[in-house]
Amino acid sequence: MTPEALLARHGQALARRGTVAALWDDAYAHVLPEPGRAAGLYDATAADAAEQLAASLLAELTPPWSRWFGLAPASAAGTEGEAMAFALEGAADILQTHLDRSNFAVEMHQAFLDLVVTGTGVLLAEEAPPGEASALRFAAIPMRSAVLEEGASGRLDTVFREQRLTAAAIAGRFPFAELPRALEAELAGEDAPRHRVIEAVWPEGPAHRWAAILDAEPPLLLAQGRFRDPPFIAFRWLKAPGETYGRGPVAKALPDIRTANRVVELVLKNASIAVTGIWQAEDDGVLNPATVQLVPGAIIPKAPGSAGLTPLAAPGSFDVSQVVLADLRARIRTALLADRLGPPRDARMTATEVLERAAETSRLLGATFGRLQCELLTPLVARCLGILARRGEIPPLALDGQRVALRYESPLARVQGRADAANTILFLEAVSKLGSDAAAQVDAGAAARWLARTLGAPAEILTPQE
Repeated sequence: MTPEALLARHGQALARRGTVAALWDDAYAHVLPEPGRAAGLYDATAADAAEQLAASLLAELTPPWSRWFGLAPASAAGTEGEAMAFALEGAADILQTHLDRSNFAVEMHQAFLDLVVTGTGVLLAEEAPPGEASALRFAAIPMRSAVLEEGASGRLDTVFREQRLTAAAIAGRFPFAELPRALEAELAGEDAPRHRVIEAVWPEGPAHRWAAILDAEPPLLLAQGRFRDPPFIAFRWLKAPGETYGRGPVAKALPDIRTANRVVELVLKNASIAVTGIWQAEDDGVLNPATVQLVPGAIIPKAPGSAGLTPLAAPGSFDVSQVVLADLRARIRTALLADRLGPPRDARMTATEVLERAAETSRLLGATFGRLQCELLTPLVARCLGILARRGEIPPLALDGQRVALRYESPLARVQGRADAANTILFLEAVSKLGSDAAAQVDAGAAARWLARTLGAPAEILTPQE
């Protein structure tokens, strides 16, 4: 595509995004307001619950400094399968080391915040310059600067990113670009203006194309390239039929969030009236209401025989607001899963109650977790493996499911594995009670290897097969 065609395509996609931009602004204003623009915000229930949900997603899906993924051969039978399992375990350890040394945890949490508020998040995974501690570098792309398109596969495979950069920043990010003379003159100046730069990634055959364009007259192609795995990873919380952008839990709870904020505002106004009161005074030529100060010990003059300053009784009570506000806050916390993904409130919960609570959480987040696996976790691991293979730290690996399979080992993914393992252990216990003939039908070694794979145990603890 030419720069002019890419800019025209970005403009059309930006116009289509306008239908949800107003909803995003309203959600950000009530949940994640910009500094200095929270003057009309009175209730922090939604902001606290949204932050807890983003932190819980980070801990349940991609916990920092913990293995939330695994690599395993698709067919693990025989000596070749055991050797391949050890090799893939080493590659997974190398990837985990680079993730721990990078800024992944910080940027992933910010992307989850966008996911909770807008229903859509974008994460940029790129190769770090040589010499840094990690080969990976991540950046959470704000949704206000991202424009997305859905492809035929149903994924957000076309991503536009808009930036405002100075001439020095453009030269630093795109060192091989030939800048116009007007921009080269700005490199040495101070208070240089910012220019509009559009980055675009779109699918082209089995790979993805990338281009960076300077919005000038005429448009200038700053850089271009081709990637096997896209650097921009877009993912959604919930998707309605026919829509491109996702819907988040904040959008679902936004009516209750607005109402709770209004109720707290009215409660505060009623409290100020109850504290200071409403007063009336006779116009007797002596009392000047403009000079009256209602402070302890104040002496307010009045004419002889006049009523002076008298309080005006309030017309009624506003106690019903507490009942309404408690119900609204409970619905907001339920919609944002603050009571589902958080720690158990009762420390006396039994192990069975903990497992049932985890199973209920898995049922509630089943559709969302499946979408995040498909749109976030799998492309993220594939992109990171491609970067490490390009550096020569691991052999090239393709997560095709035929030779190499990706396992999810996050706390939320292990809920189903623990249930399967519990059923298998129950079966083994029942078979052992049937006698030696029934027990001889069970291969103990195969059962141990299956439990190790299901529960995410490392391959090193297993004895190699003969």
